Amino acid sequence: MTGALPTTRCDLTVIGGGLMGCSAAIVAAEGGMRVVLIEKADLGSGASGVNAGTLSLQIKRIKLMPYALRGHEIWRAAGNKVGFRETGGLTLAFNDAEAERLSANMAAKRAAGAPIEMLSGAEIRRLEPALNPDVVLASHCAADGYANSSLTGLYYRGLLAAAGVELREHRPVLAIDRAPGRFQIRTADAVIDSSRVLIAAGAWTKPIAAMLGADLPIRVRINTVSVTERCAPLVTAAIGHATGLLTLKQKSNGTVLIGGGWQGKGTPEEGRGRIAPETLLTNIRLAQFALPALGNARLMRVWTGFEPNVPDFYPLAGALPGVPGAYVLACVRGGYTIGPYIGRLMGDLILDRTPELPLFDPVRVMPTQASPNEPISTRSAP
Repeated sequence: MTGALPTTRCDLTVIGGGLMGCSAAIVAAEGGMRVVLIEKADLGSGASGVNAGTLSLQIKRIKLMPYALRGHEIWRAAGNKVGFRETGGLTLAFNDAEAERLSANMAAKRAAGAPIEMLSGAEIRRLEPALNPDVVLASHCAADGYANSSLTGLYYRGLLAAAGVELREHRPVLAIDRAPGRFQIRTADAVIDSSRVLIAAGAWTKPIAAMLGADLPIRVRINTVSVTERCAPLVTAAIGHATGLLTLKQKSNGTVLIGGGWQGKGTPEEGRGRIAPETLLTNIRLAQFALPALGNARLMRVWTGFEPNVPDFYPLAGALPGVPGAYVLACVRGGYTIGPYIGRLMGDLILDRTPELPLFDPVRVMPTQASPNEPISTRSAP
């Protein structure tokens, strides 16, 4: 079946070279496993490398806050190697309805452990005078900031090498064959014979899992990110809006990065998403409303990135139902912040160690495939 293709035998094959797959691979290798990581393109070239780099506790769901807090500490420890900046973050409200919504949301997140305080419009104007003076209320989190997502691949390349993980880039997976206690992962030029496999392929997780007979209910969003030309200093804090439809930050080189989850077009099967002018313009108008001086700046580049999710918008992180020895790690909202930490938890699970925090068992979205012999009791997402 596999012809004369060379075969490599290992303990774990990780499919997907984003920060979650890399983090899990490193933990498994440091725990004594021989690990091969396969990436269909360049390391960190998917969502891990094209997102806006926002590290905000204010935009995380309550149940994910413990994971976000620990992930934030990992980014802080990486420091300049990933362009980490702890600038503080502001989420703005411009009318009474937005202020009421913001107050309720942030009270719950503060109770979950995020260091958030509420500031009046007058306090905001003193702190960030370039913002729209019509702001009536804002939440402030001193821990918020950003990292440079374009450095993700470079950073993890060094960590993978130090851990002894064998990296194979530009190797799309063509098929996964099963034998008793083993998986044969086939690429165009090789077969990897592995006792365990982790699918951490981001927006491409669903078709990879289908190779093992698993039908994961994954959908994909096509998020748009924009960057301006270099500008004079405008804002220090990372800026958001009470609706959750804006992220805005000015980088150290003067450019302003704008996001907020506005949707482009396309599918992962097409390779890259496409810009939707109507949503791009709405995103830019909201950014300019919050920071009027952006009206004088030229937009230099716009791109998209795929974000997978399942119906409950919580992660898929655990054993793949019905396939002993297979695991899946995907669909992590706020994955840039949380990813390094939840990847470490997955590495522990694969090593048969009990993770520090519970994972998010995929069986919950596939209830008819529940197994009575799960490796860790994680049926209920925290």
